[in-house]
Amino acid sequence: MGSIREHQRLEKEIHGCEACPRLRRHCLAVAREKRRSTRTEEYWGRPIAPFGVTDARLFIMGLAPAAHGANRTGRIFTGDRSGDWLYRALHRAGFANQSEAKSRADGLQLADAVVSCVVKCAPPDNKPSPAELHRCMARYASQEMNLYSQARVYVALGGIAWNGLWKLLEQGSPRPVFGHGAEVKLTRLHGWTEDRHLIGSYHPSQQNTFTGRLTEPMFDAIFARARELLRDSG
Repeated sequence: MGSIREHQRLEKEIHGCEACPRLRRHCLAVAREKRRSTRTEEYWGRPIAPFGVTDARLFIMGLAPAAHGANRTGRIFTGDRSGDWLYRALHRAGFANQSEAKSRADGLQLADAVVSCVVKCAPPDNKPSPAELHRCMARYASQEMNLYSQARVYVALGGIAWNGLWKLLEQGSPRPVFGHGAEVKLTRLHGWTEDRHLIGSYHPSQQNTFTGRLTEPMFDAIFARARELLRDSG
């Protein structure tokens, strides 16, 4: 587990990142143009750092900030419908003190959990390029794995997060097929002396939730399983 100072250093580095010009232009354009329902708000418009506790045993990885969600509020999965689904599920599973996530000042706190994303800036059409994915992962994902080294269960929200986490956690082993509820036991990797687990979940995007591909009971089952694994690990 990294120190508070190390976490603050990483957060500052992420917030000031200018490595992907296309993404930075898009985030700033969205922050400037806004949308009608939030036109009076001041948008964050910068890259998004992880949110949670430094000694988290549950590490949740999404794809990227939403243009009018985290890119507006400055906190991952906050201010959009995907975040509504995520934090409701975390609250029901005992990983959050409340079910709503509206702003950085809403009082939301996570317990034994941290939420991050593969790409730190909101991409156009929610589609980062392969180069942007690689660049962001290379800069920050390994740092996060080291800082949140207490993690015992990793939940990947979507296939891109699954692929990214697998590459970090297994590094070279054949990648298992992603699916909702897919689960892989990670044993003694990188010198670990205890088992760790990777769980796959459909992303709580409107594309999945509006069509019924992902239901709240399905999503709850993911975090119930994470809770069970953490209980077994002590």
